[in-house]
Amino acid sequence: MPEVLVVDDEKEIADLVEVYLRNEGISVHVCYDAGKALQVVRDIPLDLAILDVMLPDMNGFELCKRIREDYTFPIIMLTAKVEDIDKITGLAIGADDYITKPFHPMELLARVKAQIRRYTTYNVGPVSQNTLDISGLVINKDTHECSLYGKPLPLTPIEFSLLWILCEHRGKVLSSEELFEKVWGEKYLESNNTVMVHIRRLREKMGEPPRHPRFIKTVWGVGYKIEG
Repeated sequence: MPEVLVVDDEKEIADLVEVYLRNEGISVHVCYDAGKALQVVRDIPLDLAILDVMLPDMNGFELCKRIREDYTFPIIMLTAKVEDIDKITGLAIGADDYITKPFHPMELLARVKAQIRRYTTYNVGPVSQNTLDISGLVINKDTHECSLYGKPLPLTPIEFSLLWILCEHRGKVLSSEELFEKVWGEKYLESNNTVMVHIRRLREKMGEPPRHPRFIKTVWGVGYKIEG
């Protein structure tokens, strides 16, 4: 049974989300502030967290950053704003997805299922040795393990998917549209900065210099590639 954390100070919304998730056989832990949420994160092996941006003791972005210091399970942000800057901020500090209030519970449920499916698929243990080694960057699709020069890289499921696809197609330039549709499974919309933000996060985790990255190359006006 998947374990999901829901953090929202609006009790009606939190309770509604809890009902829909429990009806799908998901174990739900509801918190109305960030302090209690952090305690749940430490005590329970979670498969996903849903974080509201506006919380009484700490905003959801800061809570997301705190969680990402030690954990890689998927995080979905709930925001009452529609500005792109809020979406970009959430993705930049470690969120895997976002949804804007008001939302349809079935849409949130679909996103939750997709993220849990990706996360649990990567953590069921090895089935085959599906491993790529590119100049010291080693990534295993079956065990969801990645290392750089022998040191583990703690990647979220979205980051792992993005890096795997780039490695799998090493030497080939993939556009932002292609990457978005392969990783997120949704139609790419114009002015979508999601891929760019996640590429930047990957480079930061890999210690890549922004101007001359060794692994993830930007082909201006075309897309991204990893040279083999």
